[in-house]
Amino acid sequence: MLRSLFRNVAHVLVGCCVFASAASADEASDINAMFRAGQTTEALARLDKLLEARPKDAPLRFLKGVLLNDSQRRSDAAAVFQQLSVDYPELPEPYNNLAVIYAAQGDYDKARAALEAALRAQPGYAVAHQNLGDVYVQLARQSYSQALKLDPSNTTLAPKLALLRELTKPVTSTSAKSPPP
Repeated sequence: MLRSLFRNVAHVLVGCCVFASAASADEASDINAMFRAGQTTEALARLDKLLEARPKDAPLRFLKGVLLNDSQRRSDAAAVFQQLSVDYPELPEPYNNLAVIYAAQGDYDKARAALEAALRAQPGYAVAHQNLGDVYVQLARQSYSQALKLDPSNTTLAPKLALLRELTKPVTSTSAKSPPP
């Protein structure tokens, strides 16, 4: 499992809400609280109603993607983040969250491309740099595994694979990061 990719899906919308009014930020916070309290259907319904009135509201759309992902509706979440990245290519967070979904599906090439897009949007986005490192670790692990299958007598590969397995052990921390302002 990837250490930071699965940990760094944005669960809180605080930083992203600088693009919206204080009222919108409060609404997003209330919806997020409802969702975390187990009122998933109600939270998503309230969010959809707000989005009907404000379909271009990036923070609310981002929140919808996060909530869909947390509801295990990853293809729906991916569609939200993909559209956000088209509509707001300057925001790195949708690309980062899209990369998390791709990585969870084992599609590390798509995850890498999404993270590179996040870094083009904001070169100083530390979370995307960390996640890109994790994707490279997974890509290296896949390459070394394939090389070992093709050449089982290669004694240099097993230690490298062992090191990569150690690097990708699950961690107990579940702290999430908010999108930066």
